[in-house]
Amino acid sequence: MAQHRHKRETNARRPKAIQVAGPIAIMATFSAVSLGVLLAPPQTNQFLASSASISSADAALVSGVVSRAAAAGSLREDVVSRSESRLKSLKVEKRETRQKLKQQAVRTSELRDKAERKAAVQAVSRAATKMWTTTELNLWSGPESDAEMLGVLDELERVLVTGRAANDRVEIVINDKSRWVSAGYLADEKPTPEPDEPTLGGDCTNGSSVSGQPNVIAIHRAVCAAFPEITSYGTYRGDGEHAQGLAIDIMVSGSRGWEVAEFVRANYSTLGVSYIIYSQNIWSVERGGEGWRSMSDRGSTTANHYDHVHVTTY
Repeated sequence: MAQHRHKRETNARRPKAIQVAGPIAIMATFSAVSLGVLLAPPQTNQFLASSASISSADAALVSGVVSRAAAAGSLREDVVSRSESRLKSLKVEKRETRQKLKQQAVRTSELRDKAERKAAVQAVSRAATKMWTTTELNLWSGPESDAEMLGVLDELERVLVTGRAANDRVEIVINDKSRWVSAGYLADEKPTPEPDEPTLGGDCTNGSSVSGQPNVIAIHRAVCAAFPEITSYGTYRGDGEHAQGLAIDIMVSGSRGWEVAEFVRANYSTLGVSYIIYSQNIWSVERGGEGWRSMSDRGSTTANHYDHVHVTTY
């Protein structure tokens, strides 16, 4: 009996072992299947669902895992795809925006030019006032600093004036076209030369003398002969054109200084003059058509050339 009872007890344990081993096997199978699902292509799902070694419930669970994995992969691909699409779209938008801005700038410039041409035509057609030029004047295509120079207008020429002005230039009419010249050199009445305007000639009789290049010596001789009361001159010193013997300072001020400056300017070609500075104004051969041009403040009477006429020669 004891032996028979032992057999029954042995048999009684078998269902428990099966109950424990079953879930373990299922879990092991599920783990292996899940790993295979994640690594296998999508068709593996159908093969796993139909396998005889897995119950219908387990197959359904595995199918769900596969579906979620596929959905997650699809979602990632969709996010990446949308991000790339958005970046491309932004690049296209930026390129189109730049193109639109360029087109708009061109269009604005064309409209501005068209409006200016129309205004110029109207100004030329309405011009009725005539004035005289008091010196040679450069002719410009417009009032802008980068306008094109189109020629030179002679002194004592009578021209139509439109009345428009900008950037220290005024508009005149030349051959029925709009042209611009430096402001301040047009007069209502025809200018007449000063009867006592000094001319070259004569000797220096006041005992003054200078050293320097030939043109500097020629200027001293001419000024000394025409203005014998001026006895102070400066030539050589240790900077710039003075150090090279190419410049001379004529020590004079006030209205007499302007007479000397104009005398030198009137004879610039004969005396080899490059430019003249007096009373914070400059006149140069290269821009002679613009007349005297104002200069920025240099801080003192001497630095601004109020007490002497500076002449630089070639």
